[in-house]
Amino acid sequence: MRKIITALLLLSFWFAGAQNKNLLFGFREIPQSLMVNPGEEVDYKWYTGIPLLSGISVDGGITGGVSVYDVFAVDGVDINIKIRNAIAKLDRTDFTSINQQLEIFNVGFKVGGQYRDDVRYSFGMYQEFDFFGYWPNDYVKLAFEGNATNINVPFSLGDLNLKADLLTVFHVGVNKRVNNKLTVGGRFKIYSNIASASSTNNEGTFITRESDNNFFEHRINADLLVQTSGIASLRSDSDANPPVEGADIVPTFRKRALLGGNLGIGVDAGFTYRFDEQLSFAASIQDLGFIRHSKDVESYQLQGSFVYDGFELLFPGAPTVNQPNVDYYEDVAQALEEALPIDTITKAYTRWRAPKFNAALRYEWGVARTGEDCDCRQTAKTTYLNQVGGQAFMIGRSRGPKVAASLFYYRRLFNGLRVKLAYTADPFSATNLGAGMSAHLGPVNLYLMADNLLGYANLADAQKVSVQFGLNLVVPTNKK
Repeated sequence: MRKIITALLLLSFWFAGAQNKNLLFGFREIPQSLMVNPGEEVDYKWYTGIPLLSGISVDGGITGGVSVYDVFAVDGVDINIKIRNAIAKLDRTDFTSINQQLEIFNVGFKVGGQYRDDVRYSFGMYQEFDFFGYWPNDYVKLAFEGNATNINVPFSLGDLNLKADLLTVFHVGVNKRVNNKLTVGGRFKIYSNIASASSTNNEGTFITRESDNNFFEHRINADLLVQTSGIASLRSDSDANPPVEGADIVPTFRKRALLGGNLGIGVDAGFTYRFDEQLSFAASIQDLGFIRHSKDVESYQLQGSFVYDGFELLFPGAPTVNQPNVDYYEDVAQALEEALPIDTITKAYTRWRAPKFNAALRYEWGVARTGEDCDCRQTAKTTYLNQVGGQAFMIGRSRGPKVAASLFYYRRLFNGLRVKLAYTADPFSATNLGAGMSAHLGPVNLYLMADNLLGYANLADAQKVSVQFGLNLVVPTNKK
């Protein structure tokens, strides 16, 4: 059973990502570029996303060099050996994350007729699921190997470190072209959390050592806390607290999604600065905010110490008049429960969002000729066909930030089609090549982006998979 659990944990650990939308950042022909940098240089009179189709993104991958193929490939190798080899590659610094976003609607429009007076507003709503967890190294090691071969080796209970959120986000943003050099922007967000679970900053150890009173002594020191909201009401505790079942779950989730859940606020901010017509720098920060969990809260705390060095058998183990038959294992379980009780807490708590930071230095060249490769929109700056640059990404996590760096090349192939190629160095893969395209047919804008293209030949063996897709209606700025 423990081997099956370990294999399933390895399978779930494969789905990982870092929410790095490096291909979308700076792709200014796509309105959704404002979602990763509210201060991007964009050029539209108005746009509207096709509801439920304007922004779809899913990330998946793994750190530590382990894939599903390593464990489940049909290659004649015993699965126990493959599981053991996979575990040997991973440690507590490896992590897993699942991130999925679905844009419900997204609308933007321009106010002001002069180039230097350009102000653009946007607003919308999207749904997001985000899971992040570090590999529970010592928990897996203890479950797979046991403690018989690990005498005097402490197992860290602090290896339990994870967070999961299902929420919707309402947002409104403003983008202002200050002058020919500087464009700034900001976005205000309201988070409506549907369900949440987290357990971070845990402490404690479990150790087995030789004992003076018996062969071995088992010692547990624990300070663990699991916090949840929006989950307790979905299960049955008693007749007084019936669960939400079947079709009732849909209206419950809908209510929570439409500002009926645990609420929070956040902001995005960004800018683009041009040193000259060809060299520019852009940076942004996203999800600088928090969620206050006060509804349907149920947290579990395990705190205390327990020492066990075996039980003393009655010789020859038979019951007597003064000592009836003893259930030794029940006594141990009761002693453990008394020493390490699990307390249920309904107190409200606050969780900070994971902030994301992007920055890019970009250089453009190759002046577009009117009527051929240009977009035929008259602006105060020259339109270039090519762009190269470097980009840095960082996301805050409980044990420190996770970073990535990209080099990219952008090209306007002809009027209506742009492409972007990128190489990214990140914890997932050393061969992460990505590509994105944005096509315009009249007012219709279609974009498609994918990371780690070399991994698509065998998805089961891929270290990272990331796909973004969207469909918009975009009306460009009128000609002057």
